[in-house]
Amino acid sequence: MMPFDSSDPLPPEADLALAWSPPAVRGPMAAAFQLDRRLARIVARTTEPMLGQMRLAWWRDALGKPVADRPRGDVVLDAISAEWAGREAALATMVDGWEVLVTADQLDRDAIEGFGAQRSAIFGALDGDLRPAEAEMVAAAGFRWALADAAGSVSDAGERAMLIDAGLGRSAPRGRMPRPLRGLAVLNALAVRSLQRGGRPMMEGRGAPLIAMRAAIFLT
Repeated sequence: MMPFDSSDPLPPEADLALAWSPPAVRGPMAAAFQLDRRLARIVARTTEPMLGQMRLAWWRDALGKPVADRPRGDVVLDAISAEWAGREAALATMVDGWEVLVTADQLDRDAIEGFGAQRSAIFGALDGDLRPAEAEMVAAAGFRWALADAAGSVSDAGERAMLIDAGLGRSAPRGRMPRPLRGLAVLNALAVRSLQRGGRPMMEGRGAPLIAMRAAIFLT
């Protein structure tokens, strides 16, 4: 059985997105962010792809079980059981996204597209009443967040350039983000700024909080 441990501190942009999110969305989004941090840590510590896949498979299997049959005592899994019951498929897709980085021989454009789309699948599941154009907008915003966050973590300049190019190249319909996903509007604005600055941390600089506030007020 996979050892249980505590939740990881969230990055400041995630905390800001949660602060701008309505209560109905805040709990599920926080649990998803905690799972994302746990998966990122697994991938970062993986030196043998097969071992990384086994650790990710533990999460996929746990998410596929009924809530009553899951192990108890892991703060992240317990939060998921409380906040995501019936919607775990989106979280399993996030696991698939992180697995792309474990199994890919090199980080090429196809791997980046798969990672970004699958890692960010959680956002579309946070609002079950999205129109097609809104769903496309949400998917694009989540994709940019996923790649901007990754760009700030990779050490290879070529991989970082590909992540930035893919993130900035993602188009979406113009319009306002659905109000329940105000936190995603914040992440999207910070992600675009980060990508335009060469993959710098999303909350770096004095302008980041102002960018976030403008997105939350005027883009939802």
